[in-house]
Amino acid sequence: MNQRTVITAAAASLMSLAMLSSPALAQNTAKEKCYGIAKAGQNDCANLAGTHSCAGQAKVDNDKGEWKYVAAGTCKQMSGLTAAEAKAAMEKAAMDKKG
Repeated sequence: MNQRTVITAAAASLMSLAMLSSPALAQNTAKEKCYGIAKAGQNDCANLAGTHSCAGQAKVDNDKGEWKYVAAGTCKQMSGLTAAEAKAAMEKAAMDKKG
């Protein structure tokens, strides 16, 4: 075997290992829903108001009813809300509108 073949085989092996190990690392990372941090069109799924049920349908940035998955324990660092906090904020806003 020549040196070029050995180097190519080694590089291919390393890339294969890297591609196989990355999904395993991603699956072990705990995630949580973080409300109020999604940018318009970048939410992960349905909103609290029930006006849509799909990812990517947020109309405005940082809507309290829209959420994204983030690494567990990082939501508060991003000024995000839990589901209970987001629901309470939405209910308060609705009450303020009524009068």
